[in-house]
Amino acid sequence: MRLTGKVAAITGGARGIGHSTAVKFAAEGAKVAVCDINPDLTRQTLAEIRSMGGEAEGYRVDVTNKEQIAAMVKGVMAAWGRIDCVVNNAGIVMDAQLKNMTDDQFDKVIDINLKGVYNCTRAVVDIMLAQQSGVILTTSSIVGLYGNFGQTNYAASKFAVIGMTKTWAKELGRKGVRAIAVCPGFVATPILKEMPEQVLSDMAKKVPSGRLGKPEEVANVFAFLASDEASYINGAVISVDGGMTL
Repeated sequence: MRLTGKVAAITGGARGIGHSTAVKFAAEGAKVAVCDINPDLTRQTLAEIRSMGGEAEGYRVDVTNKEQIAAMVKGVMAAWGRIDCVVNNAGIVMDAQLKNMTDDQFDKVIDINLKGVYNCTRAVVDIMLAQQSGVILTTSSIVGLYGNFGQTNYAASKFAVIGMTKTWAKELGRKGVRAIAVCPGFVATPILKEMPEQVLSDMAKKVPSGRLGKPEEVANVFAFLASDEASYINGAVISVDGGMTL
């Protein structure tokens, strides 16, 4: 198992890509801190991990709340004594065309998708530097590479986390800490399930692979990047999109 002995904290870890990543990391031998704002979904994720023999603890973490993040970090260190990987996955969408977007819509997306990534990474970086090892993984999006109609706030946040990732790779790489951004394309998560079937069908037709992605396909990439097998990958921006952006 490629993550045996490692400790990972995963935000948005109880649903969608985060849930699949938590389960995958545990299956690969990692001890997993499942961080989410939904306690019911967190309990379900923990039960799933434990039922397969994995080790995990749950934490209520709103990534805009530094006190909750600090409590999670304290709990993880007390339980396992290290943090080898943080997966910054928590995020929201509040779509509107620019002419209709409110300040509240813009600010909430930026606070969670961008400032939340900063908050969580800032909370663990000193631990990783002391260990002289660590991996910072962040969920960006193909929207963070190419923009998207009606997503001024979301695109801004996902472009920005790529910039932070590249900066952290330069600052921290010589100290044993890697930073990588992953850009999923159209992935069948609960967010997409709210869309009409015809819209989903039209989205799938735009993908050379002919279908939407699965959350576990993104989780597989995260697991590889968190492992020692990916030790020379740093500052990369990796698309997982079925070839959509070709």
